[in-house]
Amino acid sequence: MMRGQIVNNVVETNDPVSAATLKIETALRVAITANGKASLMVSGGSSPKPIYRALSHADLGWEHVTIGLVDERWVEAGQAGSNEAFIRENLLQNAAAQARFIGMKTPHDAPSQAIETLTAAFADCPQPFDVCVMGMGLDGHTASWFPNAQGLEAALDKENPQTFCAVNAQGCPVAGDYPQRMSLTLSAVLAAKDIILFIPGEAKRDVYLAASGKPQTEAPVKTLSKAGDKLCVFLSKVD
Repeated sequence: MMRGQIVNNVVETNDPVSAATLKIETALRVAITANGKASLMVSGGSSPKPIYRALSHADLGWEHVTIGLVDERWVEAGQAGSNEAFIRENLLQNAAAQARFIGMKTPHDAPSQAIETLTAAFADCPQPFDVCVMGMGLDGHTASWFPNAQGLEAALDKENPQTFCAVNAQGCPVAGDYPQRMSLTLSAVLAAKDIILFIPGEAKRDVYLAASGKPQTEAPVKTLSKAGDKLCVFLSKVD
């Protein structure tokens, strides 16, 4: 891998969608075979849409899979910006419609009030999670770990025993009109058996590779490298 220092399991390919889809499908199949059930935590955003649509056709016993979100904007499922709505439209279709889904949004006014409720909702979900699918914004954020956001320190604390955390990304341009977020903590993601980071396109590739030279508060995506060989990064191949 050129132009960077971050080293994990890196797949550079002209078809990162197919490669990432196969990796996720394989990991879920292994978990179901070994334990009779599996957990898949997924990110929103336009980049992984073709992965989810392809994965939805996989024949792997979806009735044994629990799907949850890596992070969520604090909006109702039917409203603009909802990751739950996005996942229902693009992943929970075809064969994957048989999967169990647990959303993040609760009736609470703020995500900080919902952590206990959400923790209870996931009590019977296989944990550590079998697969976490992560993305990255052009500001170097992943999950809802936005650079310098309120709550970022707790979110990125490897010793944080919580699975979920509240983040206020007010003032972070990429957060837009939805600064209030619920997110998995770094500790929960790092505990996962397989972590998939999907980085399509040259612009995002450059941001990811440049993250190694920045503080984690400015490029939170670099914290995923702490997962070692459990992290597999899918990059678009460039000449």
